[in-house]
Amino acid sequence: MGNLIKVLTRDIDNNSGNFFLDFENAQPTEAEKQQWEQVNEVLMEAQGILQDLQSYSGAGEAIRQAIQQPNDERVQETAWAAVVPLVNKLKKFYEFSVKLEGTLHGLLGFLTSAHCSPTQHLEQEQALARQFAEILHFTLRFDELKVRVDRHRHSPPTTEEENEVNNELANRMSLFYANATPMLKTLSDATTKFVSENSDLPIENTTDCLSTMASVCKVMLETPEYRSRFASDDTVLFCLRVMVGVIILYDYVHPAGAFIKSSKIDMKGCIKVLRDQPPNRVEGLLNALRYTTKHLHDETTSKQIKNMLQG
Repeated sequence: MGNLIKVLTRDIDNNSGNFFLDFENAQPTEAEKQQWEQVNEVLMEAQGILQDLQSYSGAGEAIRQAIQQPNDERVQETAWAAVVPLVNKLKKFYEFSVKLEGTLHGLLGFLTSAHCSPTQHLEQEQALARQFAEILHFTLRFDELKVRVDRHRHSPPTTEEENEVNNELANRMSLFYANATPMLKTLSDATTKFVSENSDLPIENTTDCLSTMASVCKVMLETPEYRSRFASDDTVLFCLRVMVGVIILYDYVHPAGAFIKSSKIDMKGCIKVLRDQPPNRVEGLLNALRYTTKHLHDETTSKQIKNMLQG
């Protein structure tokens, strides 16, 4: 009887994502408005961050010339003029990651509060759920663009670059950019920190919020009735990014991770949804699951899931 109850309960849990979350048009209710406005300010800034990162061209050649011609004052001045604005950009990106961490804490506090279930939170507070999704979308997009920045840098920050910021900040920035996916690491660490700092809140409130969001995205993507309601094809990629983002967060926050058999995330179903998309559209997202999750290579992860992600 106990096992039957477990099976029935799990079925109920796994069906919790079967509703349409309006990522395109959800507007805040009166109860959400104050929190929504705070998050919206940060999301407006996030757009500028992506634009700045997209236009980042690097100063590799100017730096190389300065190293090769250390006594040529004109070359040194040219390199300095090229480097300073780029360092300011890198500083701006890092400082935004710190701001994003605080914003995520406030949003999670609202979406995981005990007055209703995670499903009810996401279904009834869709504007905040949409903002949570937009933070995840920004995070994965930032890290995709950061790969291009790495190709332009060619080397670690120079002494001249580090002189533009104080030593403590330079060290924190170096640690931030040393990570292949710095913004995702920021979000993973922030979510883990949120759980540890709110010990009076059951961890399930957070993990169930994440697993429900993953399920909502998967169901919307694989259900023609829901998918046909997307006004833009870009919403498909948005959903895919959000689904992968919450899987990664869940894998860091849940003690056993996202890949165990009893996981509340249907990993096989999520990977299948990714595999059903054009390969050039989702290779980066599949790589995110392959290389930035915590528990994929655990012994508790089934061979089938590992094989599905092998390519």
